[in-house]
Amino acid sequence: MNAITRLKAISCAVATIAIMAASPTLAKTFKIAVGDGAGGTQHELGKAFIAALEAKTGKKHTATLFLNGQLGSEEDTVNNAATGTLDMSILAINNVTPFSPTVGTLTLPYVILSLEDAEKLTQGPIGQELIENTVRDAGVRIIGWAYSGFRVLTNSKRPVESVADLKGLVVRVPKNQIMIETYKAWGINPTPMAWSETFSALQQRVVDGQDNPYITVHAMKFDEVQRYVTNIRYIFSIEPLIISESVFQDLSAQDQKSILEAGQEATKHSAKFLRTKESEIKAELTARGMKISDPAGNEAEFISLATKAVWPKFYESIGGAEKLNAALKVLGRNTVQ
Repeated sequence: MNAITRLKAISCAVATIAIMAASPTLAKTFKIAVGDGAGGTQHELGKAFIAALEAKTGKKHTATLFLNGQLGSEEDTVNNAATGTLDMSILAINNVTPFSPTVGTLTLPYVILSLEDAEKLTQGPIGQELIENTVRDAGVRIIGWAYSGFRVLTNSKRPVESVADLKGLVVRVPKNQIMIETYKAWGINPTPMAWSETFSALQQRVVDGQDNPYITVHAMKFDEVQRYVTNIRYIFSIEPLIISESVFQDLSAQDQKSILEAGQEATKHSAKFLRTKESEIKAELTARGMKISDPAGNEAEFISLATKAVWPKFYESIGGAEKLNAALKVLGRNTVQ
């Protein structure tokens, strides 16, 4: 083969590779694991994402939601997405933290004090850094965020208005060290438990209570097994939509763009959904017999104990106190020393 022939062959090969890279991925129906049931924030984010994805790809790509943990526990779905055996998952952010600890910045108690705070952190530079860290650490990419509101405390025994009222209650929490340490700071040892086991444990009185946003309480019908609600604000529940990084990288550049844009649209929809639905859901839960109360003294005792005892314990795992300070600065709050 002479030089001219070799050059033509190389040019042809390069052109072929370029065409393949630019060509769209074959039509695909993605599988999306969803921890919660129908009607919750995770479900709403998933529906909005699918609608946006279909619109952006002319219905070439779509997805199917598998609700109520049909595809495994939320932590299992992170593992499965990391290995490429699952396309996507929508899950509580505390179940991502064990795989990518810097994400724990968003789950430290009383860092996020409003939906607006959550939007600023997840949709700005800090959120982008957490996305990059999660790709690096866990092999999954966050492409959307669901906003579910504050994790209020529910229980079947009595009203809780002070830290002292917690004494004697058995409270279920996820297998998340930040949340476990927060309850310990309040004087009780919580019971770590998988999400799939929680309803039956409440029903059988294995545990007395749990904490989750109003929308989740409603979607999971916890009013059937819980009576009292306390409006604590220690964690604002954020539930990311993740995609397997290997699945994402197998997509064409155009399809990657469509996936990311669909995630952005679904994120905006989730914020709107929370703003319009939460008060309506609270009223419905009250009508069903749940008794809602606020902590005494504007929650000052809960806040003081949690921030002083818990924040320093997790500086190292989130990448240093400077990571927390960066978030606090974005929110216009005082930084820690």
